[in-house]
Formats: sequence, C-alpha cells, structure tokens
Amino acid sequence: MAAPRKYPDELRERAIRMVLDLLEEDPGSQRGVFRRVGDQLGVNPETLRGWVRQSQTDAGTRPGTTTADSERITELEKEVRELRRANAILKSASAFFAAELDRPSR
Repeated sequence: MAAPRKYPDELRERAIRMVLDLLEEDPGSQRGVFRRVGDQLGVNPETLRGWVRQSQTDAGTRPGTTTADSERITELEKEVRELRRANAILKSASAFFAAELDRPSR
C-alpha cells in the first residue's frame, strides 16, 4: 500500500502548470523558477523539479518511463513473484509425491 501523499493533487497540478508557463516565457531561468514557485506554494524546489520532469515524461516531451508504464512494471513484478512462489510450492509438492510413489508399500 502506498504512503499517503504529502501534497494534494490540485496543488501538484497547479505547481506544474506554473513552472511550465514560466519556463515557456523564459527557458533560461530554470533554476530560479523552481525556487520561486516552490517558495510561493510551500513546496521543496527539488520535489517540484521531480514533478515537472515526470509530467514532461508522461506528456512525451522528455524520454523516460511514464507513470503508467511504471505502475504496469510494478504490477508485473508482483505477478512474477507470486508465480515464482507458486512454482516453488508445486515443485516441492511434486518431489514429495514422487518420493511417495517410489517407496515400497507395506
């Protein structure tokens, strides 16, 4: 289960929009934009930078793993763990029953 988010989704979306709008106006002032918007909204600038990067990745303007792909990968990894566990159980059960069949009956 994921930890509860520290910031509401509305604040997150607003902060991303503000940064992207300011970067559109002046692309050279990246560092100051994150600090300024972060101070205005009470968000750490590095947290804000991560949000913007992920937003750009999800939009396809930056290379990387999208949020949807990341969630899918997590689900598949969980499924693989479960299947491996089930296989281990089945292997030990089949070995047990094979050994039972090889023993002479009384």
